[in-house]
Amino acid sequence: MDDLRVVYHGRNRRDCADRALVLSARSIPYEMIEDDSGVAIIVPADRSAEAADELRRYEDENAPTPEPKAEPVAAHDPVPGVIAYLIAVVGIAWLASVSAFGENWRFAGRVDGALIRDGEIWRLFTALTLHGSLTHIAGNIVFGSLFGVFAGRYAGSGVAWLAIVLSAALGNGINTLLLEESHRSIGASTAVFAALGLASGFAWRARVFSDGRWSSRVGPIVAGLALLTYTGTGGPNTDIGAHLMGFVAGFGSGILLANRRHLLGSADLQRGASALAIGILAIAWVLALSA
Repeated sequence: MDDLRVVYHGRNRRDCADRALVLSARSIPYEMIEDDSGVAIIVPADRSAEAADELRRYEDENAPTPEPKAEPVAAHDPVPGVIAYLIAVVGIAWLASVSAFGENWRFAGRVDGALIRDGEIWRLFTALTLHGSLTHIAGNIVFGSLFGVFAGRYAGSGVAWLAIVLSAALGNGINTLLLEESHRSIGASTAVFAALGLASGFAWRARVFSDGRWSSRVGPIVAGLALLTYTGTGGPNTDIGAHLMGFVAGFGSGILLANRRHLLGSADLQRGASALAIGILAIAWVLALSA
């Protein structure tokens, strides 16, 4: 080739490879030459216009699709949900400590693998409000309030805590089925990590922290798993399986809520969800204490 024209210049041969294939498919002769600034594709001058047109069509057909912008995430008031959580945890802890109504609350409400398999499903809920010691309840108050703030801010106090209660009960149920019938446990920790999972799943799906970079997109997942590992796997009596199942169930609920986040601004929905969450726990305890 004597009279040559440059029709494309890239940083390396990889940039030129696909374009060279386009020219080859059209039987347009070409060469790739390298210099300090990169790699160029050259063609005969009498085919340069044709080559440039083919490459322009290729660029148009393979233009990168801009990533759709995420819907803005409205901030909700998380305080009512956290207050309700604290009242439930502290209130039932006090009732259990004084054996209110002459009942052994820990025995009546704990997770019991054999009894749950026999149909006492309410234990999956009641166990979330029981604790074995002041240290136990203090830890769940601190972390439950912290993670509950994030969950409530994303999904709203009512919807978030209804999802947390249901996710935690599901986590308890899965964990119970995976363990022996003799398995027993109490504690709000499963709900605490369901709240963490919900916040992580919602933030990931709604791309709360995404700026288009890979690290930002997976950040909520990594952060959630890191917190789960740091706060949910220590201690000889830690029910790691329940923590993990609660987190996974909460993460799934966070994704579902993020997909319907345009509905979460409804005050009626939030109030209804709050009432349902409270009602579920109240009915579970009525069944537990009357069994």
